[in-house]
Amino acid sequence: MRKGSSPRQRRVLVIVENLPSPFDRRVWQEATTLHQAGYSVSIICPTGKGYETKYEVIEGIHIYRHNLPLEAAGPVGYAFEYAVALFWEFVLACRVLLTRNFDVIHACNPPDNIFLIGGFFKLFGKGFLFDHHDINPELYLAKFGRRDFLYRVMLAWERWTFRTADVSIATNESYRRIAIERGRMDPNKVFVVRSGPKLDRMRVLPPVPALKRGRTYLVGYVGVMGKQEGIDHLLKAVHYIVHEKGREDIQFGLVGGGTELDEMQALAEQLALGDYVTFTGRVPDQGMLEMLNTADVCVNPDVANEMNDKSTMNKIMEYMALAKPIVQYDLTEGRCSAQDASLYARKNDIRDLGDKILDLLADASLRRRMGDFGRRRVETKLSWEFEAPKLLAAYDALFERYN
Repeated sequence: MRKGSSPRQRRVLVIVENLPSPFDRRVWQEATTLHQAGYSVSIICPTGKGYETKYEVIEGIHIYRHNLPLEAAGPVGYAFEYAVALFWEFVLACRVLLTRNFDVIHACNPPDNIFLIGGFFKLFGKGFLFDHHDINPELYLAKFGRRDFLYRVMLAWERWTFRTADVSIATNESYRRIAIERGRMDPNKVFVVRSGPKLDRMRVLPPVPALKRGRTYLVGYVGVMGKQEGIDHLLKAVHYIVHEKGREDIQFGLVGGGTELDEMQALAEQLALGDYVTFTGRVPDQGMLEMLNTADVCVNPDVANEMNDKSTMNKIMEYMALAKPIVQYDLTEGRCSAQDASLYARKNDIRDLGDKILDLLADASLRRRMGDFGRRRVETKLSWEFEAPKLLAAYDALFERYN
């Protein structure tokens, strides 16, 4: 990085492996914030449904996309996906270097192997910022349930990532502690930047009654359909509500795609829930907003494990931004985010999850109070406008190291 550079001369290359831009909401909010602050921003990411163009400029941000051969589901598949992604990230980073140049690589995990690219370019005076989205060793445990050789690889990658990083940004205090204690980073180099929603995106809209499929209530979910997201817990809770409690007046709308979508649809059929559960797959913002704005209650069924207990889920913030009351398991960061905007079921107790949903549906005044609390919390503390200055402060600290 050039000494004495002004903010308008600062050039950032963001690398993200698991989602396309601008679909990845956190990455896009960060990129647009940097651009609005005068930074030159480029992004390398995979293609995805609706984001097939290999190169385009959106809102002044240059996006370079690459194909991935598959959406991995097992350890071998993930290893292949990561290797292919790393190859294309390096190729495209060289292209950006030669055409637009960059001063900093901003690496977004998962996975934690982008330090290989960051470390290479550090040899040429480039900075490296690690954006800690997921704790990968715990994510591996949540997906595969074993502390084997690949788990130890995850720990090594994480350790090397923190050692390579000039600055790290964490999504919450739990992640900050991991950076300091497990990653042994200087606390002054670790900044908390939460994934707060932008209120101009999370708009309150009129409900769409047709989404209730003729029923009285709608329970909404938005998120990835993966093993650690607990969709199987939610479906079993729906089975309990419909077939054991006899409640046939509730529709469940599940928005999102992922490696487990087909399996979860099959489970819903197996549980005789086909008429009660709507799977939309991955949809544009408008479809997501229509479902959540119509919902009477929103649910976060993330199972209680080390990964989810320490992670801040975007869906919680989005539910609160739309003034929706929430039901979730009692997890550390989930409670820290939602506070009185949520009811908390006993950890991994599917029946209690179902009962908490029914409790909220039975009390309209409680739903309003909880929804209003969540909305106020986002408006006064958790929206992106409160996090953007923290992101810029992290960048100022990074550039000061080279001045």
